[in-house]
Amino acid sequence: MSDSGANEREGLETARKYEPAFNLPGSLVAVLGLLTLVHALRTYVLSAAADEFVLLHFAFIPARYTMPFAGQDLAWLWSPVTYSLLHGSWEHLVFNAFWMVAFGAPVVRRIGPPRFLVFWCLSAAAAVALHSVLHWGAMIVVVGASGVVSGLMGAAARFVFSPSGRISRQFAHLNRRLTIREALSNRSVLVFSGIWFLTNFLIGFGQLFGPVADGAIAWEAHIGGFLFGFLCFPLFDVAAEDRRD
Repeated sequence: MSDSGANEREGLETARKYEPAFNLPGSLVAVLGLLTLVHALRTYVLSAAADEFVLLHFAFIPARYTMPFAGQDLAWLWSPVTYSLLHGSWEHLVFNAFWMVAFGAPVVRRIGPPRFLVFWCLSAAAAVALHSVLHWGAMIVVVGASGVVSGLMGAAARFVFSPSGRISRQFAHLNRRLTIREALSNRSVLVFSGIWFLTNFLIGFGQLFGPVADGAIAWEAHIGGFLFGFLCFPLFDVAAEDRRD
């Protein structure tokens, strides 16, 4: 083994030895704090009229893109990202936060805060892009970070599973990234992805053939986010020695 290879392995072993078991990346904590602050302000501070203004100007609405842009404000430009900062309820926020901690932490540790910010914006946009294709022109208000969380899950599927099929909470970000062919041949990735897609398709079919409440789940956006994370993650990945919190 070359000296550089030995040094890299020694560095990874040192990281495994000293990394805290329950240490979330600071940028992820900041995002969770921002999501909580935004929802708290909407729930406890803003009036109903003010909150309606926020939704109208920052939630994602597919109908915007069937109207002439000259006749509306610039919400069509920023809402494909800002909708991900809004949530429909505390339960909605807590659910997203739980999965963001589980799958976002290894992704953030691997790609670092700047790339995480770009990943957030692009995965949010990719999620509602697919949603818009299937609901073109619909007057549907879409909020929540679920599309981004799905993107983080898709990205994590490329590297978090060890050869044994298990996920190491502390060290998953140090694993080698699988190629698409390797990922599609990996039993753990296939089981994880299969269950994830099945769950979302069942949600979709349930809403299609059953009664749909006002707070219907935008399952199409979940799929758009997951596919973006799974297919595009290599664009954000970096060499092992450059990975940092």
